[in-house]
Amino acid sequence: MKQNILKYNPQLQDYEQDLTQRMLNYENMKKQLLPDGQQLKDFANAHLYYGFHQSKEGWTYREWAPGADALYLCGDFNNWNRHSHPLTKLDNGNFEIFLPGKDALKHGQKIMVIVHHQGQELDRIPLYAKYVQQEENSIQWNARIHAPKKKFKWSDQDFKPMKSLYIYECHIGMAQEEGSIGSYSQFKENILPRIKKLGYNTIQIMAIMEHPYYASFGYQVTNFFAASSRFGTPEELKDLINTAHSMGIAVLLDVVHSHAAINSREGINQFDGTDYQFFHEGARGNHPAWGTKCFNYNKPEVLHFLLSNLKFWQEEYHFDGFRFDGITSMLYHNHGLGADFGAPRTYFSLNTDTEAVTYLQLANELIRQVNPNAITIAEDMSAMPGMCLPIEDGGIGFDYRLSMGVPDLWIKLLKEQRDEDWDLGRIWAELTSRWPKEKVIGYVESHDQALVGDKTLMFRLCDKAMYTDMDRNTPSMVIERGMALHKMIRLLTMSIGGEGYLTFMGNEFGHPEWIDFPREGNGWSYHYCRRQWSLAENGFLRYQFLNNFEQAMIDMARKNRLFTGKIKMLHIDHERKVMAYQRGSSTFLLNFHPSESYADFFVPMGETGDFEVQLSSDSAAFGGHDRIATDRYYTSYGHSNGQTGFQIYLPSRSAVVLKKKK
Repeated sequence: MKQNILKYNPQLQDYEQDLTQRMLNYENMKKQLLPDGQQLKDFANAHLYYGFHQSKEGWTYREWAPGADALYLCGDFNNWNRHSHPLTKLDNGNFEIFLPGKDALKHGQKIMVIVHHQGQELDRIPLYAKYVQQEENSIQWNARIHAPKKKFKWSDQDFKPMKSLYIYECHIGMAQEEGSIGSYSQFKENILPRIKKLGYNTIQIMAIMEHPYYASFGYQVTNFFAASSRFGTPEELKDLINTAHSMGIAVLLDVVHSHAAINSREGINQFDGTDYQFFHEGARGNHPAWGTKCFNYNKPEVLHFLLSNLKFWQEEYHFDGFRFDGITSMLYHNHGLGADFGAPRTYFSLNTDTEAVTYLQLANELIRQVNPNAITIAEDMSAMPGMCLPIEDGGIGFDYRLSMGVPDLWIKLLKEQRDEDWDLGRIWAELTSRWPKEKVIGYVESHDQALVGDKTLMFRLCDKAMYTDMDRNTPSMVIERGMALHKMIRLLTMSIGGEGYLTFMGNEFGHPEWIDFPREGNGWSYHYCRRQWSLAENGFLRYQFLNNFEQAMIDMARKNRLFTGKIKMLHIDHERKVMAYQRGSSTFLLNFHPSESYADFFVPMGETGDFEVQLSSDSAAFGGHDRIATDRYYTSYGHSNGQTGFQIYLPSRSAVVLKKKK
């Protein structure tokens, strides 16, 4: 068994036994789950056996409910007779019923299963329901038979995601400007073209798996095989994904396998009447901070459910991969609450949930078996070593980890220090730190930084001035500073913060305020649960300049294949607030000083040649003052200081990107 993780990361040498045990756990679970010669993709087919399946002869419905005494199917088809259609109890906790006739169940009919458990009669939504809808003017949710006569026709058979990821994190419901819930079709028509124009090549969609509580942002899932009906039909989601693929845009699902909603009537909790069908018994089964249920990843039937769920979303909806939510909560028995990570011993202790580690390895292996080009991203704030190394190297198998410390750093700096006091060395270290051979997605802000009670980057920089001073004709030192730093922070983070980049929709143009879903506490208002695209489009406000800069920045990075290049520090001056560095073929110069501009700033290139400006944050097209000459070459030569480089005028609070002329 290879331990390349130790070769890449020698500081883990003291934990060789733990890493060996990691691989033994993985191999042992595979032996338990798979007969000889079988792969995980052969195992992960629960959705093809359980649930509702139509044939020429009729309909078959199956459930796994080991704690139940009896199951009954009822719905529109039998006028909601709760006992006329009992399921037959099979082996291993399985139940089955066959309804003769192709039209015994019809598309759109409401359906429910009645579970008998120790004298109780429990109303439940079928575990593998593909379409679940809230009743109008009611808190009640019901499953519906989803069997449209016209099967969706895909045209994306040749699509493959790009290697370098520029990810646009999005939420379908709040992607419209009106105070209402947006739809899959509206997103396809209105938002996909915007994403394409900006240059992003991947979308990461939140809140797709069905969830009754809208304000949970989709993170309290009840129906794991149902695409949220709030936004439209399954076919409309498929159309959105198919259209994205036709535009060269990959689509990732924000998957929630770290916990489940506590709901029982419409969720999977206590489906068979027990607390432990899917979850741990007792305190371990309850998340102390989220009020949700924690999966038992050591139970083969639970692995069958979860792994099949991943395969389902890949095959049924053509998702190109997953961003796994809440991994830190999965990895540790204390869910990472209040933990201080960094030293290797914090990752290899009795606090580590090795069963969850094994599940994540199995999940990554399965996903690649279904689609070798699939992408997986881990939301892990602890930075568990090996998270983004191949399983055969002793890793967990993800492609990327979200670099969650970076947005936390920017918030901390903006809250606690003047920008003239920032320690550039500390910023550089945070943005470039990762485990050897492990890739991360860099970002300034995701949806997390914009939730109610917090602020977007631009709102934190400018605050109330955004309500009065964003007009192009209104002089404002606050807005000038905010726009300059907004551009510099995003450019710096994108260029060295990872091997991929992410933003949350609207933040590219400095969307003001926060996100607050309609709830009782705000009078069920949608005012903060939307994106005000018109701010960047009406021509009167400075938001358009930030939007223009984002488009130019992504274009520059993609043309230069920035994420494939190595990062090299050229110069850093804490007193003068200047940074100069290279990534691949591009040279980045940033002057964070609030007032000092440098007329003849020397850039130590180490090579001769002519360098041309590719991007200037001070361009008038981006709301700047055109202080950097972009219509000339900067010639690198042997300087009197003994170094080879060139001189350039570097204005205060500005950034410039140059590239050597061929």
